[in-house]
Amino acid sequence: MTGGWPRGYGHLPLGEVDSTLDEAVRRFADFAGPTWITASRQTAARGRRGRAWANPAGNFAATLVLPVDDPETAALRSFVTALAVHDAFLHLTGRAEPLALKWPNDVLLNGGKVAGILLESLMSGGRIAGVAIGIGVNLAEAPGAGEVEAQALRPVSLVGETGVRVTPESFLETLAPAFAERDEQFTTLGFAPIRTAWLARAARLGEAITARLPAEEITGTFREVDEGGRLVLSTPHGLRRIAAGDIFF
Repeated sequence: MTGGWPRGYGHLPLGEVDSTLDEAVRRFADFAGPTWITASRQTAARGRRGRAWANPAGNFAATLVLPVDDPETAALRSFVTALAVHDAFLHLTGRAEPLALKWPNDVLLNGGKVAGILLESLMSGGRIAGVAIGIGVNLAEAPGAGEVEAQALRPVSLVGETGVRVTPESFLETLAPAFAERDEQFTTLGFAPIRTAWLARAARLGEAITARLPAEEITGTFREVDEGGRLVLSTPHGLRRIAAGDIFF
C-alpha cells in the first residue's frame, strides 16, 4: 500500500452533523472529485436499513463521496471499500489472520464485527451520478450487545482485540490511500481482481450460512460471490443467488 494522501481526493472535516451520509447528499454538487467527509460528532449516524449506528468517541466514522461513471457497477464499491478497510487494518496491526470479510459489507476481527460499510446512491439530473460510502470502525470502543440486532455477530473494537490504539485521524490517513489504490485497480481492471481478493479473505466460505431476506430465510453452503457481487448459496433446491440480505452464521 502506498503512503501519503491520495492525489485527487479531498477532505471535508466538520464539527457536529446529523450524519455524514446526509451531508454527502447535501453537498454532492459542490465537490469536484472524490471527497472524504468526517465529523467530530454525528447525532443521527445510521447503518443498513436505517438502523442506528453507535459511534462512541474515539471511533472512526466517515463518508466518502465518490462520483461514478457507470451506475451499473456502483454497488460493487462495497467490495472495494471492504478490501481497503482490511488493507488499513493489516497495515496498522501487521496481522492478517484475525481479519475476515463478511458479505456484503462487514469487516471481522477475531470473528466479531469491527467495521461496517453502507452505500447510498447520489443523484444528479435524475440519474445515479455518485455513491456515498459510509464507513464506521470500532477503533476504541465496541457497542454493547443490547445495541445490536439479535443474532448479530458480537461487536468488537480494534484496541480491545489487538491492543493497537489508533486515532480516527490516523485511521483516515491509512484508509484513504488504501481505498484509492483498490479503486484504481477496480476502474482499470474491473471487478475480477477485486472479487478474487475479496473471496480470499471471505468469512465462512464453503460453510453453511443463513441469508435473511424480507420474505424468507435461506440456509445453504456459501459457494462464492459471482461476477455481479451476488452471494451464491448451494441449497437442497439448487443454487440461489442473493443480491441483498442479512447474513447470519
